[in-house]
Amino acid sequence: MQQLKAHILPGNKTTAMAGPASPLTTHVLNIAMGVPGSNMAINLYRQDPSTNTWSLITTGTTNADGRCPGLITKETFTSGVYRLRFETAQYWESMGETCFYPYVEIAFTINDPGQKYHVPLLLSRFSYSTYRGS
Repeated sequence: MQQLKAHILPGNKTTAMAGPASPLTTHVLNIAMGVPGSNMAINLYRQDPSTNTWSLITTGTTNADGRCPGLITKETFTSGVYRLRFETAQYWESMGETCFYPYVEIAFTINDPGQKYHVPLLLSRFSYSTYRGS
């Protein structure tokens, strides 16, 4: 539990990444084991408002801290509907486990792209939760 607490509380120090900070961040926490969800594949999509189709913006993999820096640049971050897809089955399989949800998709609306948005995923083999962080 202390490991999980250390990753959630603001006192946690993270290594600075090169380049500007992404206005959209995520953090995967394996709450069943109390560790970051490292090496999980993530896809970020944006919905076209005229056709309601999804366009892939970027792909990434969470680092050792369960984070995926550099998801999108400030210049390409616009108002609209976005979706993060987390490949949870691959993550659990890499640890010799099975899970109930083969992937998790979180859709959310960005009204003010000038703000910072944080969309964490709290995960176990049989449940997940999310919220808008800061």
